[in-house]
Amino acid sequence: MVVGDFAEEVDTLIVGSGPGGYVAAIRAAQLGQSVTIVEKGDIGGVCLNVGCVPSKALIQAGHRFHEAQADDMGITAENVSVDFSKVQEWKSSVVNKLTGGVDGLLKGNKVNVVRGEAYFSDRDSVKVSTDEYSSQTYKFKNCIVATGSRPVELPAFKYSKRVINSTGALELDEIPQKLVVIGGGYIGIELAGAYANLGTEVTVLEGEERILTGFEKQMAQIVSKRLKNNNVTIETKAFAQSVEESEDGVTIKATVNDEEKTYDADYVLVSVGRKPNTDELGLEQIGVNMSDKGIIDVDEQCKTSNEKIYAIGDIIDGPQLAHKASYEGKIAAEAIAGEASAVDYLAIPMVVFSDPELASVGYTEQEAKDAGYDVVGAKFPFQANGRALSLNDSEGFMKLVTRKEDGLVIGAQIAGPSASDMIAEAGLAIEAGMTAEDMAMTIHAHPTLGEITMETAEVALGTPIHIK
Repeated sequence: MVVGDFAEEVDTLIVGSGPGGYVAAIRAAQLGQSVTIVEKGDIGGVCLNVGCVPSKALIQAGHRFHEAQADDMGITAENVSVDFSKVQEWKSSVVNKLTGGVDGLLKGNKVNVVRGEAYFSDRDSVKVSTDEYSSQTYKFKNCIVATGSRPVELPAFKYSKRVINSTGALELDEIPQKLVVIGGGYIGIELAGAYANLGTEVTVLEGEERILTGFEKQMAQIVSKRLKNNNVTIETKAFAQSVEESEDGVTIKATVNDEEKTYDADYVLVSVGRKPNTDELGLEQIGVNMSDKGIIDVDEQCKTSNEKIYAIGDIIDGPQLAHKASYEGKIAAEAIAGEASAVDYLAIPMVVFSDPELASVGYTEQEAKDAGYDVVGAKFPFQANGRALSLNDSEGFMKLVTRKEDGLVIGAQIAGPSASDMIAEAGLAIEAGMTAEDMAMTIHAHPTLGEITMETAEVALGTPIHIK
């Protein structure tokens, strides 16, 4: 029996409070809209709770432990150990600070938060089930769907105590002695690196010819080399076939280069992609066009085929990135407010928090050539940078892709320490229509990793100072 279901009217309803949903809510509120968010889980969504943020905390903990055992600088320590329960407590404290901050921001912007599961009952209405016996209908002028995605589950590897996804890998109460990772994409490689730094013997099974296929081959090779030096086995052209689970471990059978192999481990992490959370919303009944994989069709303002409904983040086409979702959330909120905002994805960065970090924005050199541009691909090595040498982390390079006719910056790739931070300057250059000369003439502090950007621009101009 449904109790007290009298429709409430709202200007803008947002389904999901992840980095797309909560940002859209705040921007919509700034633009004068009355906003209600529907969230069935935790405020902050996957990214803040069981994705981007906690994984980076675990990665950082792994770095700290690994570095404490390195004696290259003449510094040694005895009996370095990990209290993994305290690592998990610290990781949770980081998550709690951020999610609490988001909750405060929503309240400060007078966003109404409703806990429950949403189902679209009409073209302009959604029914929110708050528990088994009650629900509430909300009639909206506009709606932004930001429900995110979930890990893909392989039929032969059903999730269990020992067969885990990325969420499970972040919530372990022990450091595994052995871990098998199925999938060499960015999530699998980040977590493989984190646990390898904590002392786990890791095996990565990747079906393609190399890991991190979304990045240039030379960039991925640097990460692969570093992983192998850290007791990680990388098997390519490897296809996991089955798993047998016991109380204290798993046995995985795989085909590697057409050869049958068996791997024993404490856990197997399945990291083969994510699927959009669009299958239980009722969207297909209210005129929202989707692909057979659940990806929603949208225009340049993130509007769906139902003119009252917008969609952002992992449920629309493009890379599944938190910052992409946040960007789209702002665009959708502004479009609802009548502004002429539209998406432009050229300067959207891609980052892997591997060791070393990888980052890319705009065109790669090959992509630019395929698009018909005559370009210069300029590279500068980290080993020629004083700050990188003083960090004892000088493997890697920056590559700048510029248009030959005028030096316009149209792309950049970085493999090296702090690549995730450095890529922002290149992204700004692309967004602002800057040239290699603009970047080269910008004075960068010394000694910093940021100088590598300036030096790479000088290479593009044919006037390098610190390399021949």
